[in-house]
Amino acid sequence: MAVTLDRDEYILELDERFTSERLDLGRWVPHYLPHWTTPERSAARFDVGNGLLRLRIDLDQPEWREEDAGMRVSNLQSGTWSGPLGSARGQHRHVEWLSVVSPQPDRPLYTPHGGLVEADMRTVVDPTTMLAFWLIGFEKQSPDDSGEICVVELFGDSVGTETSALSIGVKAHHDPRLRDDMARVTLPLDATAWHTYSAEWDATRVRFYVDDDLVRAVDQGVAYPMQLMVDLFEFRPAATDGSYPKSGEVRAVRGYRRRR
Repeated sequence: MAVTLDRDEYILELDERFTSERLDLGRWVPHYLPHWTTPERSAARFDVGNGLLRLRIDLDQPEWREEDAGMRVSNLQSGTWSGPLGSARGQHRHVEWLSVVSPQPDRPLYTPHGGLVEADMRTVVDPTTMLAFWLIGFEKQSPDDSGEICVVELFGDSVGTETSALSIGVKAHHDPRLRDDMARVTLPLDATAWHTYSAEWDATRVRFYVDDDLVRAVDQGVAYPMQLMVDLFEFRPAATDGSYPKSGEVRAVRGYRRRR
């Protein structure tokens, strides 16, 4: 197994460097799973331009759902769709009782079936937040197509300037072909500095890299369309108002398809 990422096997097809002062809505939906909640609750708070995406959690930002007390999120995702109002059809139904509140159009902006994705990110040490980069099943053809490739989750209470524990792996959700296989990977890594987090996958396996070094391999894969999710979560409000806004930064997101 190669221990260093080889991009020569791939062709670049998504190259997002956040150079424009406006978010490219042909690539990104600036909401988190908007079908399960209302637009003002799903809307991302962010700054973009000059080669940087800064995701924010602001003091006045509403919770993603009223039922999810304490959880707020700013997210960009590369696709949406949903069933009709009141239905249970839509991506990432992570709890059984969710139903569609805000029906969404079919927007598969970037939904690769396999290949390589990566993001250049840095986070902050904050026990209330998590900066993450995922792939989730688009689910349009079947609710079984719901697996998640967790490229990286940077929990603010597990990262530091010398050593950081990264959450990396696969989550099955409603996909009966997959099993949950997540791990904490501890590295001599300053997660508050810029690093590249990558995953390459096909129908049989997923390999995870940090700064092009292999850090984890999972012997299960995904063959259906998946969408990108780049997000900053806050799981409970901070004790003092002066700590806002919370933030996490991304300076590039790239997607590649394998050469035939």
